[in-house]
Amino acid sequence: MFVDIAKIHLKAGKGGDGAVSFHREKYVAAGGPDGGDGGRGGNIVFKADSNLSTLADFRYKRKYAAENGANGGACRCTGKSAPNLVISVPRGTLVRDAETGRLIADISSDEPVVIAKGGKGGWGNRHFATPTRQVPNFAKNGTPGEEKNLVLELKMIADVGLVGLPSAGKSSL
Repeated sequence: MFVDIAKIHLKAGKGGDGAVSFHREKYVAAGGPDGGDGGRGGNIVFKADSNLSTLADFRYKRKYAAENGANGGACRCTGKSAPNLVISVPRGTLVRDAETGRLIADISSDEPVVIAKGGKGGWGNRHFATPTRQVPNFAKNGTPGEEKNLVLELKMIADVGLVGLPSAGKSSL
């Protein structure tokens, strides 16, 4: 079955939260804050694939979500950033916003296009230490990723056209 229009929902990954941690060692009385930053959330990337010809795959799976970034850890350990979610679409796909109808991207070339950006990771408590506030008991949360409703539309260009008189056998061919 040939499908040339599909509606999908995308959700990019949330950034990881920063950590609240304090340096503790045997002979260090007050080591200070050492909470790590959170990792960034995964982006959603569209990539053109010459082997695909229809949007039939998007008829059955309509929701796509990228992974969230990992939270920060103790000892200034930054959380792991999430991998990007790569979605293969047929060459010549138009990506439009479902609410406004605005064209976001035309997937005709080989280079991948970032459609939804992932969230940034939050800062750990070591970033909030000052000379007057030496023991910050808080960290920053990661920002949420973008969430979009999209309409995918496949633009088709005919390779062959039949021209002739009526009842000449065009439909029989």
